[in-house]
Amino acid sequence: MLFNSLTFVVFFLVVFALYWVLRARTPQNVLLLVASWVFYGAWSWKFLLLLLASTVLDYVCGRLIASAPSRRHKRLVLMTSVTANLLFLATFKYLGFFVTEFAQLLESLGFNANLPVLEIVLPVGISFYTFQTIGYVVDVYRGKVPAARNFLVYALYVAFFPQLVAGPIERAGHMIPQFMKNRVWSTPAFESGLQLAVWGLFKKIVIADNLAPYVDVVYENPGQFSGAALIVATVFFAFQIYCDFSGYTDTARGVARMLGFELLRNFDFPYISKTPVEFWRRWHISLSQWFQDYLYYPLAMRYMRRGGFLSKYKAHIISMALIGVWHGANWTFLVFGLYWGVVIALYLATVERTAGAPHGVVARAAAAAPRASELASIALMFVVVCVGWVFFRAESIGDAWHVLTQAFSFRGAPQVVGADVVDPTILWALIVGLCLAEWVYRHFDRIRPKLEGGRVPAIAGRYALVAAMMVSAGASQLGEARPFIYFQF
Repeated sequence: MLFNSLTFVVFFLVVFALYWVLRARTPQNVLLLVASWVFYGAWSWKFLLLLLASTVLDYVCGRLIASAPSRRHKRLVLMTSVTANLLFLATFKYLGFFVTEFAQLLESLGFNANLPVLEIVLPVGISFYTFQTIGYVVDVYRGKVPAARNFLVYALYVAFFPQLVAGPIERAGHMIPQFMKNRVWSTPAFESGLQLAVWGLFKKIVIADNLAPYVDVVYENPGQFSGAALIVATVFFAFQIYCDFSGYTDTARGVARMLGFELLRNFDFPYISKTPVEFWRRWHISLSQWFQDYLYYPLAMRYMRRGGFLSKYKAHIISMALIGVWHGANWTFLVFGLYWGVVIALYLATVERTAGAPHGVVARAAAAAPRASELASIALMFVVVCVGWVFFRAESIGDAWHVLTQAFSFRGAPQVVGADVVDPTILWALIVGLCLAEWVYRHFDRIRPKLEGGRVPAIAGRYALVAAMMVSAGASQLGEARPFIYFQF
């Protein structure tokens, strides 16, 4: 059930109406849990059983950790939970890939490998809810949150439908208290939630889904296109994946807010970042923070005191490599993660080495023209980001290498021409419009009085123009909703 489908609109209207009619907290929670299971079961009722198994497993493990008589017993339950969850994830997400790669290795060594071809269907959202339940058990073990006693509340924390299949990856300490308190109707919360959901769908349907055909044509066969088309397709993909993923997150946050809940913000204008570290603080924030808290810090405590570049920055490289692999069983994702790990390590090493030389040429130039220096840093960082997106989007390492090495070649078609591809001029206009809109949003509190003249317009009038633009610009996609990119992860 996709957010950008009529089915979901009908589903949400029914849930929304019943939810606010019930008023009492427990009946509302029961309704939300049943609705969440129906929402997930719409993809596959078989995979709903996997979600239920993960829910029961970690609920029980949380209670066992809380009542364990010793630290050793707590650690044993923790390892059981984490191992079981990772086995679930590895079986569905990585087993088929490793069997195929192992068979190819045997054949390259001259052995006749008649291994079975495993076509395992990946359950939607398994990477998100698995990390969410692992985080809960670890937090209970560390004493950061109490073990959930109410199974209804915990099951709702795992399955809450707005963020179930593509995040943000929520923390128990943030969401469970919200499910345990009474919710009251708030017109401002409803209006801001509706505004956020509409903006998210606009980014998905109007911008991301219109950029996608151009990107798909080029990256399906990059050898047919010149450097100009490769560069344009890569920039378009940078905005496609941003509008697609942040569009999902905005819609999820808006839907949740209309029901009285506040989800974590998952994006913070990442393309204005000036450093690699800043980018990952702004991009997919919940995933970055998850790896930071549950993997990077424990690794850093082990490696940071050792000498040498590799030992000092090993935690960064390992963490980013695993973030890459988290996205899927493909060598391109591993290289994507390693690329970012090395970039971050080199950046931190450079900062450390130049920290004692504040009067260098670069520092003097930045002091003389701070605004120009900031814009140059943002532009350079965007190039670094786009290089990473090449590995993320390419079908293979060979295709990624071709895109990077032929980015300034003149061989091949200079642009994409096709009935299903929107004119590139319009696509560039959408990107510029997005940047302007986000600039306005960042400064909204300051300029809102000037825009509204101190008046609060009616909600129908506020969104009528946006709805019309969504219908007109996204008309080609309305007949067949295009899935969100991160559903495959």
